[in-house]
Amino acid sequence: MVRLSVNINKIATIRNARGGNIPDVIKAAKACEQFGAQGITVHPRPDERHIRYQDVLDLRPVVKTEFNIEGYPSRDFLNLVTRVKPEQVTLVPDPPDALTSNAGWDTLKHRELLTDVVAELQSHGIRTSLFIETDPERIRKAADVGTDRVELYTEPYAVGYPDNKEVAVAPFVKAAEVAHEAGLGINAGHDLDLHNLTWFAARVPHLLEVSIGHALISDALYYGLQNTIQLYLRCLEGGRSKK
Repeated sequence: MVRLSVNINKIATIRNARGGNIPDVIKAAKACEQFGAQGITVHPRPDERHIRYQDVLDLRPVVKTEFNIEGYPSRDFLNLVTRVKPEQVTLVPDPPDALTSNAGWDTLKHRELLTDVVAELQSHGIRTSLFIETDPERIRKAADVGTDRVELYTEPYAVGYPDNKEVAVAPFVKAAEVAHEAGLGINAGHDLDLHNLTWFAARVPHLLEVSIGHALISDALYYGLQNTIQLYLRCLEGGRSKK
């Protein structure tokens, strides 16, 4: 079954809007795991506008499933993750002021940087994943830099899904096939939700993990966190059963 990693950044966003520690990101992470999530994702940014570096340190002894930390490989970020040693680090090409991750790595242009960073992370026993678009050549080059996995950037799929879901998913099917042939594991994330997740999981081969935050936390406002996580897990189960 495809694993569900819950991104809890939005929990921290709400907390930071008021100050104090409500809602508590540690309590939220524990609850997500208790309710069935198979991983916890965070994306600390330099301005700490949602997840803070201290949150990452506090979460490490708490997360019992898979801890996935996303971020741009600045020296501060690398110092943090090599100290925390999560199960997975997902490298993203975001500039410091990016609102959200909205592009994948150019693995040709940044080959030297990525090769060095991936080697450093792997020397600490950390599995690496590169946030990437569906271009086959960039995916093949991702394998050349030594990464373990790629995370397919799925916003284009989510945008195209309402008009033509077959056309929307086709580049991701091809990308997953290319990645698998190159020996890479396949993750996916960005704008996946209760409406489009089942189809994506049903069509994209070799999918190992999805990371979902904004949509899932938003749905939890209506349905409750426990019920929402179960709904997303059912989407993934439904996708597998249709293959």
